[in-house]
Amino acid sequence: MKFCCGLFNSHGSCAVIAGLAVFSGAAAYAQTYPIRPVRIIVPFSASGPTDIVARLVGQRLHDVMGQQFIIDNRGGTHVGAQLAARAAPDGYTLFLTGIAGLSIAPHMHKNLPYDPVRDYVPISKLTVQPLMLMVHPSLPARTVKDFIALARSRPGQLDYASSGLAGTGHVAGELFKSLTKTSMEHIPYKGAAPALTDLVAGQVQVMFGTVLAAVPFLKSGKLRALAVTSDKRVAAVSDVLTFTEAALPNFDAASWNCMLAPAGTSSEIINRLNAELVRIVRDPAVLARLAGDGVSGTGSTPEEAAAYIRAETAKWGKVLRDAGIKPS
Repeated sequence: MKFCCGLFNSHGSCAVIAGLAVFSGAAAYAQTYPIRPVRIIVPFSASGPTDIVARLVGQRLHDVMGQQFIIDNRGGTHVGAQLAARAAPDGYTLFLTGIAGLSIAPHMHKNLPYDPVRDYVPISKLTVQPLMLMVHPSLPARTVKDFIALARSRPGQLDYASSGLAGTGHVAGELFKSLTKTSMEHIPYKGAAPALTDLVAGQVQVMFGTVLAAVPFLKSGKLRALAVTSDKRVAAVSDVLTFTEAALPNFDAASWNCMLAPAGTSSEIINRLNAELVRIVRDPAVLARLAGDGVSGTGSTPEEAAAYIRAETAKWGKVLRDAGIKPS
């Protein structure tokens, strides 16, 4: 009773009570959330790596939270990003994207129609997908050291393909050139599939690409893998060395995905989603499923995800500037 009297007689007691009521209401809302289907915007077409992660995570969220998590594919990074940025911050629109839209796009566009920092709040880093240095088997290089020596002996004569200007494969190639003091010509394609097709055909000689699509060509001998950009070897290509094993430990380039929500989404909702997402991507069954595609499940706190995005943005900004690639 003395505590109650002190509370009601102290200055600002109404504000304290109001604050407690708001906190209680927000906490209760987080416990009942979601009460209707949730949309996950994916700024890529269906069946791509990010879409596969989204559908796997979305199904698991449905299983544990009791509502549908509907994947909304919006081709074109800017289209999906704008849509997510303008959505109501109520927890019923989420945004699953990655390195291209969050950490590379700010350095490539003077008038980017969204702000990767101000327009979203990170929920969790979900996955990392290492890249693989692949070459056409006509090249006489069987190790990374061999390839570096070959590239140095043929300055500007080797063409490396990528899925497009400022895509992960492009910036990875520029970082590789910077670290190894080599010169190669970048050939951008409209997607990873046509780039890989031309690599297999020998129209280009080199590519920094994801693991999954290349596995059949590696097994048939139509491509040769030299190294992967992961801390550990990738199960799907367990005989391929990491770049650390191949004596180039500073080459750190990978694709990754984060789940975000529109800025202003309550911390209670963010924390509720974070707990479920981390549990999902660290589940052994999910890890095994992702590993089959050459993807690693990670999981992080919202703060760790935000710090990671900032670090990647600074890193790739320097790579692009050093390569003389300017925003348009």
